[in-house]
Amino acid sequence: MTFEHQGLIFRHDRWPDAMVTGTLRAALDADLYTVLAVSDERVDGLVSALSEDERARVRVVERERLYASPGRALASLHRLASSRSGDPVLVVAEPPSSPEGSLEAREWRRWESVLCTALAPARMRLVCVHDERSLSARERAAVIATHPMLVGADGPYPNPSYLGSAAFGARPAAPEPLAVKGPVHRLEIGPSLPRLRRELTALVEAAGLPLEQVERMVTAVNELAANVLEHGAGKGGVHVWRAADRWVCDVSDESGGPIDPLIGYRPSDDLRPRGYGLWITRQICDFLEISGGGEGSLVRLHFLDRRVEDLRFDDGRLFSP
Repeated sequence: MTFEHQGLIFRHDRWPDAMVTGTLRAALDADLYTVLAVSDERVDGLVSALSEDERARVRVVERERLYASPGRALASLHRLASSRSGDPVLVVAEPPSSPEGSLEAREWRRWESVLCTALAPARMRLVCVHDERSLSARERAAVIATHPMLVGADGPYPNPSYLGSAAFGARPAAPEPLAVKGPVHRLEIGPSLPRLRRELTALVEAAGLPLEQVERMVTAVNELAANVLEHGAGKGGVHVWRAADRWVCDVSDESGGPIDPLIGYRPSDDLRPRGYGLWITRQICDFLEISGGGEGSLVRLHFLDRRVEDLRFDDGRLFSP
């Protein structure tokens, strides 16, 4: 088994308990490590049909913890696959619901679209379950475009309408508009990264950024600024400001910068020997946007006010072997 990404869209008035329970039972019979990450109200209905022994072998994870953010969700799946020493894994999950047309909805679609590339070596089957009653026509089309396999009454079948990363791989000219609530704080990216870190730390602490997020923002900006100095124009800017429900940090590069809005969704992307890069930056923030054109690029970091705790794989980890 290599990575399999399946989409299950059900069209009935009730949760397809029998279908999902059958999927779980088949995985347990095949001795697959099995994880269930659905909304709380659905868990009991799905596991109640399993035997006591089967229930004990299903690892139930809070959906909000798995889907804490696109970057952290992908890292969690990587850690889960690597923790099993090559043994196959089944994850049945209910993706998060975001307002239609929102940044969050778009970025989760990008995340779905790149999974087959990002998790290609993993011996994992991820079954994403969607209630059609809650899907708009646009959302349903996105599910179809991002899952190479669909699940019907007779089981999985190839999806001829699968587009993969091509579905949401275009780089926008500008980030999604957000209303600014308060002053915009500005810093220049110069040759000294330690100086930038000191100035940014003092700025965001004075601006009121929660202390637990100060280190996150400074670490992320340091990585992006290093990219500007090493691979970009060598100069750019940092803008920090407040939106309604989040802190936002824009890092601009006066040259073209990253041209792939999906960069950082694969562990091999932009990793340097010190172990950071856009792969880590996506895990540090809640959402990350890449936009721009030939005259410059902008990476926008979002730090939400209400975030699920970023749980490490060790000591309180999200998945347990």
